[in-house]
Amino acid sequence: MFDRLPEYPWQKLAPYKKTAEQHPDGLVDLSIGSPVDQTPDVISAALKQASNSPGYPSATGTLELRQAMVDWFSNRRSVSLDTEQVMPTVGSKEFISWLPVMLGLGSDDVVVQPALAYTAYEVGAKFAGCGLVSEDDPAKWPENTKLIWINSPANPNGSVMSVEDMRLAVARARELGAVLVSDECYAELGWLDEFAETATPCLLQEEITDGDLTGLLSIYSLSKQSSIAGYRAALAGGDKNLIQGLINLRKHAGLIVPLPVQKAMVAGLSDYQHVLTQKKIYRNRIEILSQALVSAGFQIADCEGGLYLWVEVEDTFEAVAKFAEMGILVGPGEFYGEAGKGHVRISVTASDNEVIAASKRLKML
Repeated sequence: MFDRLPEYPWQKLAPYKKTAEQHPDGLVDLSIGSPVDQTPDVISAALKQASNSPGYPSATGTLELRQAMVDWFSNRRSVSLDTEQVMPTVGSKEFISWLPVMLGLGSDDVVVQPALAYTAYEVGAKFAGCGLVSEDDPAKWPENTKLIWINSPANPNGSVMSVEDMRLAVARARELGAVLVSDECYAELGWLDEFAETATPCLLQEEITDGDLTGLLSIYSLSKQSSIAGYRAALAGGDKNLIQGLINLRKHAGLIVPLPVQKAMVAGLSDYQHVLTQKKIYRNRIEILSQALVSAGFQIADCEGGLYLWVEVEDTFEAVAKFAEMGILVGPGEFYGEAGKGHVRISVTASDNEVIAASKRLKML
């Protein structure tokens, strides 16, 4: 088991981080998307109020939480579910990494991920000993595919899938008899005009599914919208049979969201104002960094959603080194697959002061 996974990729950044730390004005770390802004009071107060929690929590989630999830799917995702079609998870990465194992997949099965992919999809396939195919064209998904990951808005490049693209994915998944899961953890962070007030398309919307959720799941995380990555608070919704089966497995495995966090999730899902506030903060940082990168001669892919700028470079690690000399740490594009070569990923999950500092250094190029 231990030799199925390579060294954690971010360890490769250690020498570049050391270089960046030598900059006279210090390191600006734009490599990993870890939130830095204060957790909203409405959420931290709910966590504190529930801190006296001596008993075991429920893996199913409290009825209050499940109703908050149902209401959130209805209000923010235009999706009608009931309380048996939703579940809390210990962050989204846990769910992603262990789903192939929980679905009972093995060496004869294939997991499909996007050509540019968040690293946890591959980790999950390797945990289960599955084959892994990186492919965006549904027509090319293999016949022995059992689990398909789509990601919108996408990490690392910020692309947003259209309703029609999601419909094609659903149709092909049903041809294959595969489970299709949409990782939508940046859904509230769409940057096109059409997403100013609404979230990005959800896999579970009726115009995508024709009212049939069989084999379909959508996952979401509060980490970015609410600055609570440290809480490990996420959720899944969709096919009732899948949700209930996964809950049963999670009960046996002890994969349970702590009760204070469940209470905090209710607060976070029920309050949209703090999400709008956080979205404005991230939007401002994206604009500052985008302008600086363009002025420095870089080409940026269309940033439709998410928290990253996907920047074209001639050579990935030469560019990482160049940024490090400016005291800026960025993520190598090839961490996200072969299609990521010739790119770096730049995160906007840094403080306003750090983003401004990085932009000033870039404008001096």
